[in-house]
Amino acid sequence: MSSTLSPTRSEFSTGTPATEPSVAALHRLFGPNNDRFLSKRPSFGKRASRALARFLITFCIGVAATLAWQSYGDAARQMIASSFPQLGWLAPQAAPVAQTAPDMISPAAPASRSPDQQQLNALLIDVAGLRQSVDQLAASQEQLTRNITKLQTAEQDILDRISAPPPRPAGAPARTPVPPTPPARPVR
Repeated sequence: MSSTLSPTRSEFSTGTPATEPSVAALHRLFGPNNDRFLSKRPSFGKRASRALARFLITFCIGVAATLAWQSYGDAARQMIASSFPQLGWLAPQAAPVAQTAPDMISPAAPASRSPDQQQLNALLIDVAGLRQSVDQLAASQEQLTRNITKLQTAEQDILDRISAPPPRPAGAPARTPVPPTPPARPVR
């Protein structure tokens, strides 16, 4: 085996390795004539109009979804409940129960009513009790407001009395200054 150097460059040789791109190649890639890497930021007006357009599209989708759910919500709930049995609680009730005013509730309900009707009557009685409690709270609040107003009036009256100077008595004569007496001379 001979120990001759090969004409190829070693990894420690000086100069530019063959794997590095030349300056000319970099200039061709990133030069002023090649605009595929240039990043021009759109103007503020374009960005604002795009943001507004995105917001309006999202808003319209939300409104459409809300209207669709209000129109087809029961059918959608039924489809979901039939597709996924664990979500059966989403299914609409078979027949909506007519709501009656709490003032029209009779004190004794017949025993032949369904459990749903009994629960509804119990809820309506609870609502009537809550309404009575709310009315009592409103009356108490009005009373508190009146009391606070009276206290504020009394406080203002007291502050006015304290800040006003006391009146001078009318019957007291004005004092006249007494001239000083000259000192007595000693007798000789």
